[in-house]
Amino acid sequence: MIRHVLWDLDGTLLDFLSAERAAVKKCFAIFGLGECTDEMAARYSAVNVRYWEKLERGEMTREEILPGRFREFLTSCGRDGGLAERFNLEYEERLTDTVIFLPGARETVEALRGRVVQSIVTNGNKIVQIPKLRASGLGEIMDHVFISELMGAEKPTRAFFDAVFAELGEPDPGEVLIVGDSLTSDMLGGVNAGIRTCWYNPAGKPNPRNIPVDYEIREISRVTEITGQ
Repeated sequence: MIRHVLWDLDGTLLDFLSAERAAVKKCFAIFGLGECTDEMAARYSAVNVRYWEKLERGEMTREEILPGRFREFLTSCGRDGGLAERFNLEYEERLTDTVIFLPGARETVEALRGRVVQSIVTNGNKIVQIPKLRASGLGEIMDHVFISELMGAEKPTRAFFDAVFAELGEPDPGEVLIVGDSLTSDMLGGVNAGIRTCWYNPAGKPNPRNIPVDYEIREISRVTEITGQ
């Protein structure tokens, strides 16, 4: 039986892409950079994913990726890459302006409340995630919140999950399920920690690295079935 559910936040419970797109476009307006088209916003999204994957692999530090992603993006759009530091700070504030639950997410976490121990496990920055958890109400629903920046280690490292397990009182790994949309962060992290994995894959994307996944779901509500609740 599953007694602990570790939830990824962005892209699993909350619609990160909508928040990201809105924040980038708003920052373009604030800095007087002209129109940020949908194509440009999609280009930033791809750059952002690539930089966070470098963090997951330990190739760059958090301090490097945050301005680095915008330096590359702004330059690729013909804008001043020297704005990267300021742009990043404004972007992080604007990310919390748009908080949208993905289909079935709110209902699922509320249905599981009190039935299993629910925790957020996120690599996002504390300056963004804490206000986002408050605005969404997830901070009140969750039993625990684990932000890698505060844990001293990132998903998918074993060190991150060791720290999580210590806070949870060393539960039986067989009773812990991680649910997330990222193969390289959430699913690989679950494999590294020896816990059950549930890949939220609504678009039916491929798994090119063949990372082991115990469950693959299109709808987040299926987590209630998997946990037996």
